[in-house]
Amino acid sequence: MNIEILQPKPYNLVGRTILIAGNAVGFESHLSLAVTDGHDEVTGRATAGSVDIRQFQGSIAIPASAAFQLNRLFLTVADDSGGGEGGAPSVTVPVLFGPMIPGYTGYWIHTVVAGDTLTKLAKHNLKAMQPRWRSFSRPTSMSSPIPT
Repeated sequence: MNIEILQPKPYNLVGRTILIAGNAVGFESHLSLAVTDGHDEVTGRATAGSVDIRQFQGSIAIPASAAFQLNRLFLTVADDSGGGEGGAPSVTVPVLFGPMIPGYTGYWIHTVVAGDTLTKLAKHNLKAMQPRWRSFSRPTSMSSPIPT
């Protein structure tokens, strides 16, 4: 295979602009980029090596009008050289589309005050988001996996 996607890694969380990087060789240096959930598709392009494997980078901006129905997307990088037998070489990576995940945010603005701890902040922010998240209960007891 002559395409290697280094970014994003499988199941990385991505936003409306997906930055893509890797190593590849493509016919006349051309690579096709596509992001789909199976219901809609957004495309882009990047350039790579034409004679030997070279680094490439590109991006796909997902417009607000994209009709994605799932928060799981598939990013495909393809060498559209025709590929001969077996079709064009391509690599696909699954990613998670943050804007479709309830409660998705990059960060919370917070002014640190005396007594703040990371645990306290996490509990406060997660409690505020509780209605949007499915809660999980912890087991009240655990049996030892090692016989005594």
